[in-house]
Amino acid sequence: MGWRSWRDGRGRLVVEGGRGGIAVPLEISASYRARTRGLLGRDAIDGALLLSPAGSVHTFRMRFPIDVAYLDRRLTVITVRTMRPNRLGLPRLRARHVLEAEAGAMAGWGVRAGVRVEVEVEVEGG
Repeated sequence: MGWRSWRDGRGRLVVEGGRGGIAVPLEISASYRARTRGLLGRDAIDGALLLSPAGSVHTFRMRFPIDVAYLDRRLTVITVRTMRPNRLGLPRLRARHVLEAEAGAMAGWGVRAGVRVEVEVEVEGG
């Protein structure tokens, strides 16, 4: 299933790496409403949140610092930044998707510039 058909829901983020790959719980926010809400009002996140499409983010009214990975159209990481609450991230011209997670999590998963990730969508009712 290509990213153009993603809908709000759940899945897994698969990070290929030297450790044989890591699978992380993933929330997918593909609708305008879900992307706008993002992590606002939460105290934590289990795994990661994918905003798609997205090229920039902000952390206004957020309660905790986050890692932000900007992904291109092929799901290759362009860059990873850690953002404290109440900051405005710069838009990344090639970014088509944004991953968010608690600060420090992405380094542990091996998410860094040049790494390609995969998104496995959970199928409802199956």
